[in-house]
Amino acid sequence: MNPKLLKVPSTDGVQIAVHDYGGDGPPIIFCHATGFHGRYWDSICSLLLEDFRCISLDFRGHGDAETPKGTSMKWIGMAEDLLSVVDHFKFKEIFGVGHSMGGASLLLAEKNRGEVFKSLWLFEPIVIPSGPLAEKLSRGNDLATSARKRNERFPSREDAFERYASRPPFSNVDKEALRSYVNYGFADHQDGDVILKCRGEVEAQVFENSSTGLFDCLPNLKVVSKVAGSTDQQGPALLAPDIAEALPNGTYEEFAEMTHFAPMEDPKRVAVSISSFFN
Repeated sequence: MNPKLLKVPSTDGVQIAVHDYGGDGPPIIFCHATGFHGRYWDSICSLLLEDFRCISLDFRGHGDAETPKGTSMKWIGMAEDLLSVVDHFKFKEIFGVGHSMGGASLLLAEKNRGEVFKSLWLFEPIVIPSGPLAEKLSRGNDLATSARKRNERFPSREDAFERYASRPPFSNVDKEALRSYVNYGFADHQDGDVILKCRGEVEAQVFENSSTGLFDCLPNLKVVSKVAGSTDQQGPALLAPDIAEALPNGTYEEFAEMTHFAPMEDPKRVAVSISSFFN
């Protein structure tokens, strides 16, 4: 895969990195999860190019986005990044695909502007109901703590790949998807090794801003949506059916024996679900 890379200005002085894969048919914008980047969609986009124009983006703080130091990682900024990309292309109709934070960003964009997307395919979007969980996440959480402790540097991309492939959660993902994640998720460091583009502190701040108040607004979002969820019994999977039910035009699809990383675990299965829903 060799998508065209372009930069699109967003708010707060951010320059969003956009990966345009080309393709025939109506456009889809792909939105990534926290700590990831747009290129881990490579395997899925390669399966959809005969029927769709595929575009992914790197949100602020992630991938090849240019993010001024000190930029807020509140998720409203992610929605603004997404809307900047939508405005750049000026498509008459557009579909959206989102994973985790990316799914929430698509819904936030719909909340803020309305009727942006023809329909949405969302894998375990992070939309947290008001209450103790939301309050806990806003103060900090285990995911943020882990992100700050994450090993950011490896001797090479191959070393990073072997390390990730040897242990959960990446030990069960498709190897080509993992290659894309590693190849484009690391930058060459001046000391000769490689370093994560999305640094641990930035990732932690994104996790700490995951309580958006969006859940209470879901009944007002009319966009036709498919919410997909795994069966790993973790928080995002348990919330997915409730999110689908709260959306007036939402339906739910279960991905049995998958986890929160399903878009990387079985790209073909995900691509089939996306294509079937949008066609």
